[in-house]
Amino acid sequence: MSDFEAVERVLTNRRSCRGYLDEQVSREVIDQVVTAAQRTASWCNTQPWRLHIVSGDSTRELSKVLVESVIASLGQPAPSDFPFPAAYTGVHDERRKEVGWQLYEAVGVVRGDREGSAMQMLRNFEFFGAPHVAIVTTDADLGVYGAIDCGLYVNSFLLAAEALGLGTCAQAAMGQVAPALREHLSLSDDRLVVCGIAFGYADPDHPSADFRSTRAAITDAVTYVG
Repeated sequence: MSDFEAVERVLTNRRSCRGYLDEQVSREVIDQVVTAAQRTASWCNTQPWRLHIVSGDSTRELSKVLVESVIASLGQPAPSDFPFPAAYTGVHDERRKEVGWQLYEAVGVVRGDREGSAMQMLRNFEFFGAPHVAIVTTDADLGVYGAIDCGLYVNSFLLAAEALGLGTCAQAAMGQVAPALREHLSLSDDRLVVCGIAFGYADPDHPSADFRSTRAAITDAVTYVG
């Protein structure tokens, strides 16, 4: 298999995993993931990402704190360190709705089931049952470019984890609970919460295991000039 074929296979097989086995990932394997991801490119080689990797009982403790924080702040603006999208319009709105309803249907939530939708939403803050979560932060002084670099790092983490047989789910939802994360993990004020990454061994029998989101044609994303 060529290098390109190996990369393409990992890219194709990776998915956002929303069901995990109750099995811890060894420190050795986690170190392999983060060592590979550390090679990520960044603006001026600033490498602004910092990770807090939460495991074991600490994962469940953090989940409890975040779920309580979300329930307590329902109906209020998300106190994120980075602005959430002002609106989803056009094709972006169509894609968002498509993937949302397809996922809900996969786990048995039907349209109009407000309670089921709310419970599924809260699963974000339970990390979908993953035994580990990595909270990714950037340096406040680097602004949006620090966040962009962290986005590159997150993708490297996801692909390295996939290559090692792990399931992952990048979670922008962690931005909604930035104050709770800052307090629970003792994050300094100069660290901004970008997202989280739930990870562990995927449960092949979970209802969402066969769900795959679609991708737009390259003609919708690429313009060749010259």
